[in-house]
Amino acid sequence: MHLVQAPLPASEAHLPEVAIRVDRQKLAKRRWRASAEDGTDFGFELEAPLSHGDVAAVTDAARYIIRQAPEPVLEIPLDVAPDAAAVIGWAVGNLHFAIEAQATRLLAPDDTGLRQSLDRLGIHYHAASEVFQPHRFAGSLLGHGHGHGHSHPH
Repeated sequence: MHLVQAPLPASEAHLPEVAIRVDRQKLAKRRWRASAEDGTDFGFELEAPLSHGDVAAVTDAARYIIRQAPEPVLEIPLDVAPDAAAVIGWAVGNLHFAIEAQATRLLAPDDTGLRQSLDRLGIHYHAASEVFQPHRFAGSLLGHGHGHGHSHPH
């Protein structure tokens, strides 16, 4: 078994890629095990979680790359007026879902409650299966975590 403690720098591009496929929940952990597509076993004892596309190991024959598994998501187009975008942000944020914001669309977990909320508000979306990489900085975007008890002065 190969022990991985940190991602390697991207190198050895001439070597064939062998995927280590893992779901998002496991990828968020710092201790886990997985097998690559060629059957090579890996143990992960990490200081920080790995990400989709990280190089886990390099041998004389291959580069072992982390490949996050696609999962069900809702794709919400952002080609809307600013007030509609604010409603979309409120609808998703009010349910406390992680999001992946891109230039032209928003991705959120495919959830019945979210579907119902978007339907009620008349917000267009469609189901997809994609590698979902929610923003890890969301909780600290304003310099502090989010909570509903606001005891700090404004």
